[in-house]
Amino acid sequence: MQTLLANNREWAARMKREDPEFFTRLANQQTPRFLCIGCSDSRVPANQITGLDPGEVFVHRNVANLVVHSDLNALSVIQYAVDVLKVEQIMVVGHYGCGGVLATLRGLRVGLVDNWLRHVHDVKVRHRRRLDHLSIPEQEDTLCEMNVIEQVGNVALTNVVQDAWARGQKLSVHGWCYGIKDGLAKDLGVSMSHPGEVLGVFRNALKRYPRGG
Repeated sequence: MQTLLANNREWAARMKREDPEFFTRLANQQTPRFLCIGCSDSRVPANQITGLDPGEVFVHRNVANLVVHSDLNALSVIQYAVDVLKVEQIMVVGHYGCGGVLATLRGLRVGLVDNWLRHVHDVKVRHRRRLDHLSIPEQEDTLCEMNVIEQVGNVALTNVVQDAWARGQKLSVHGWCYGIKDGLAKDLGVSMSHPGEVLGVFRNALKRYPRGG
């Protein structure tokens, strides 16, 4: 722990050297344009993979980057980001090799988190005809992507986002999948900026994954 505290002091000193007003600006306001909903995985830090500084992105993270309509934590973050901070872009960012997705595919028991991962299991069952004919590595990558697509749809259907669109607020929702092996984020083509787009964009995104015979 002392090493972490020492690292913190070094980081704070470096930031002040590079930008003497950095912490003053952070203390006086929080005006991010982006909300990132990502996985808790320690290898997927939202600020670093997007090249944004502290204060530029509001972040919510949980195991397997899920947006569940009974999860008041995630819904509260979305509501605060949209209604108070007035973010303009919401990104659901999953990643390849996600432990929660792999555990679901392999039928592994992990513990209490198994109950949370039932939501990923529901995605797998719903799209099993698009998954079962693929090789194991293909299934893993595809389910990671499908899970993101499903969560983008869940974000778009929240009353917070629907109400924002109804009052004409500028707001878009996007889905990305991040590659830990190369550091690159893949745009999954599920960007939505209007309630009338949600169903069509969602359906077209899933058509990229053909059903097996």
